[in-house]
Amino acid sequence: MMIFLFFTFGLITGSLMNVCIYRLPRKESIISPRSHCTRCGKNIPWYDNIPLLSFMLLKGRCRFCKKRISFVYPTVEILSGSICALLFLRFGLTPDFFILWFFTSALIVVSFIDLRIREIPDEITLSGIALGLALSTLYPGLLGESARLPAFLNSFLGVVAGGGSIYALGFLGEFIFKKEAMGGGDVKLLAMIGAFLGWKLTIFTFFLAPVFGSIVGIIMKVKNGEDIIPYGPHLSLAAIVALFYGDEILHKVFLI
Repeated sequence: MMIFLFFTFGLITGSLMNVCIYRLPRKESIISPRSHCTRCGKNIPWYDNIPLLSFMLLKGRCRFCKKRISFVYPTVEILSGSICALLFLRFGLTPDFFILWFFTSALIVVSFIDLRIREIPDEITLSGIALGLALSTLYPGLLGESARLPAFLNSFLGVVAGGGSIYALGFLGEFIFKKEAMGGGDVKLLAMIGAFLGWKLTIFTFFLAPVFGSIVGIIMKVKNGEDIIPYGPHLSLAAIVALFYGDEILHKVFLI
């Protein structure tokens, strides 16, 4: 029963994430105006704005103009609900749950924005870095520390390791290939990840992300001939894997 409740909570917050994904790149308020069809502009009544359920009942089309609703909307909601339920299973109703729920929600939003426009908004990453440092210091257990100073240092080193590693990789890639290899948004995103996960899991994320990126890159190269892929989603996916399994993998495989 509790799992279902937290999955539902995740669906609801996933609906808000969809608003952020659509409006932030357009520099629009996420509060007003009310939800409306992006095709015909008609306001969406509350009964057509129920996460996931309304999409299914409307068969993926706007009630008014009958245009297709992007599958991004239910995808974000299902992803949000699933991660929320998994976080509750792992951490229970604790401060860690709420902090990491905010963190993973931010990862979902930046990933879908990056997929859409190939940019990662500073509004999320820069504020996320500051918030991650503050929350890691206030709740040392988030990073497995028992005191605030070690927790702050762990978080700060995570920011440095995350931002520094991606920056160095981008610099090396630009030197070799004579074109931009990593955007500044990726640097700030991994720095934000470091603030919440600490330096060890951030390094783990840094080395895991190219595995996901290479798989998708090969598919896109074969299918569309594209050489450049948005890297934010791969960093985010690697960070979520690190969050749930990173410590176990580091301990069993690398004895760290």
